[in-house]
Amino acid sequence: MDNKEKHHRRSIRLRNYDYSQPGAYFITICAYNRECMLGNVINGKMHFNEYSKIVETEWLKTAQMRHNIELDVHIIMPNHLHGILFIVDICGRGTMHRAPTNRNPKHESFGKPVSGSIPIIIRGFKSTVTKQINEMRHTPGAPVWQRNYYEHVIRNENELNRIREYIINNSLRWEYDRENPDGKPDKAEKKFWKEFIWEMKQ
Repeated sequence: MDNKEKHHRRSIRLRNYDYSQPGAYFITICAYNRECMLGNVINGKMHFNEYSKIVETEWLKTAQMRHNIELDVHIIMPNHLHGILFIVDICGRGTMHRAPTNRNPKHESFGKPVSGSIPIIIRGFKSTVTKQINEMRHTPGAPVWQRNYYEHVIRNENELNRIREYIINNSLRWEYDRENPDGKPDKAEKKFWKEFIWEMKQ
């Protein structure tokens, strides 16, 4: 990964956006150093190991533990997790919308976490998975995940459906996955992420 892409991944979060407000969010979390530690894809199907079973259990608990969270499709791959989650209000499911950046909401900033926000939810998920995996493999304190993760505010139904399709077909297209150390991204893979990143800049 070149320096430009590393910088983009670190700065992808929208400035002054309230990541605790109702809405739909696309999340990607990668294993430390992109290591394929969560299983294998064989003939287009993901085969879990003991580590990915922990990831699956804890991801599902994300909604079980929080009344304001609903999970949509997700997939665990050999070295990453993709998932869509909704933060909902007391009236029901969160709605998709164009991310406002000209308002003054309570927002996540370094050292000032917002309760119930996406960063807090993902932080808790990563922490408990790391603890359980390290206990299983007897490696206390060892990293399991990349320090950062990728998040995207889903604006409309069309975008939601495109991301759902990408997630559902992820294991079938593992040979083209940009997270696959041995993968060779094809035009469809490049197009999805190019459009996705372009939308994030708007």
